[in-house]
Amino acid sequence: MKKIGLLVVLVMLMSFNSIAQQIKWVTFEEALALQKKNPKKIMMDVYTNWCGPCKMLDKNTFQNPDVAKYVNANYYAVKFNGEGNEMVKYKNNSYANKGYRPENANGRNSVHDLTRALQVNAYPTIVFFDENGDLIFPVRGYQKPQQLELYLKMFLKDTHKEMKTQEDFNAYYTAFQPQFKG
Repeated sequence: MKKIGLLVVLVMLMSFNSIAQQIKWVTFEEALALQKKNPKKIMMDVYTNWCGPCKMLDKNTFQNPDVAKYVNANYYAVKFNGEGNEMVKYKNNSYANKGYRPENANGRNSVHDLTRALQVNAYPTIVFFDENGDLIFPVRGYQKPQQLELYLKMFLKDTHKEMKTQEDFNAYYTAFQPQFKG
């Protein structure tokens, strides 16, 4: 009986631990409103329902405890379906997906206007915004935790503003010492 009780407690602790290490996702409009009260940069995951690498990013990178802790502490995290039908207001414009087809909700659909405006042309893409909601840079493709760490820290500290050439970025990349596990 004690073993069962211990097992139940252990499972509950593991469940609590995994819940505590989840990224706190908000909508883009919520993130923009939150910025007005407490300025932070925004990290937007632009994904689609059919994208395999997007699912890997969710499972392998966004579930990583180091990534979740860092993102929650320093960014507003947004998930945005690049082919969804959500109406979004951004920078005095309204964005929609006029060609959205509900029957294709779990497959390929037309591209959302905001996706085009942000010049996202591959999934997944992680788009970074500054504290004023202005675009910093879109990072295309699947990122492992330590690869994403480089961009999270570079954009948070505005190190990218000091980089004038590809060689500057290459030097930063070479010198970067990742601390995230996984």
